[in-house]
Amino acid sequence: MPMEADRTPPAPGALLLCRAVPGAVAPVAHLLRERMQLTRAGDEWCVLVPEGGPWREDTGEPVDRVVTGWATALAVGAPWPVLGLWWDADHAGFTLASGFRRPVGFVWLANGVPVGEEEAMRTFAARVGLDPVLDPQALDQLTKPDSAADARTRMRGLLAVLARVGVTLPPALAPGEPADRLREAAALQPDSLPVEWPGRCEALAERDTAGHGSRLGPWLPWTGGPGARALALAQVAAGVPLTARGLRRRDGGLIAAGVLFLAHGLLSLAYGLTHPLD
Repeated sequence: MPMEADRTPPAPGALLLCRAVPGAVAPVAHLLRERMQLTRAGDEWCVLVPEGGPWREDTGEPVDRVVTGWATALAVGAPWPVLGLWWDADHAGFTLASGFRRPVGFVWLANGVPVGEEEAMRTFAARVGLDPVLDPQALDQLTKPDSAADARTRMRGLLAVLARVGVTLPPALAPGEPADRLREAAALQPDSLPVEWPGRCEALAERDTAGHGSRLGPWLPWTGGPGARALALAQVAAGVPLTARGLRRRDGGLIAAGVLFLAHGLLSLAYGLTHPLD
């Protein structure tokens, strides 16, 4: 049976697992304009821990919709998939975004009752690269009723399966914990770094120091270099179809992600044209 502490309804929270090293994820994560902490989650994986502002605001945006938009925005222009884990007082689940393909996910009620489709779990297994014979059997158990497993237990079971493809979350980053506690724990990891959208002054400072010891500098939107221009073009190319898809499906998360890509891509291109490097 679940422990008594596990029965406490969790505050909304989320984790974003990216199948890439932190150095590849950080420049793209800046585009979300959300305070996050980035740290490793295995040799080939890293995890973004958001502060959790969007679902705390008066708009009342559900955490699952926010996380789906984030995961889609991160993955649509990147060669690696993004797995968003999310939870609130009533549900828990995950969303896997990869390229321009439709995100796939699964949901459990707080008491562990599955409400997703088994086909979605099989699609997830194939896209994340799990063993096509053995691993789907373990995932199938997460889609079956189990009176002894609540939502947190289901999430731990999911992570246990993902360990087979190299996911290793730091022990302090346990799904179900409050977002602020998770971010504090992530900040204590030895290889952790903050991810924040810089203001104009900070961005100009990054521009001036780009290439002087910073591995990420050439990719920052305001540096005006070839890497920044390439990233801006990729953002614009990704933003157009993403926005169109969101409008067709009336999906606020996809629309927001597409508009964000377009806005930052066009702004970065405009800045590069009006402020060329010497």
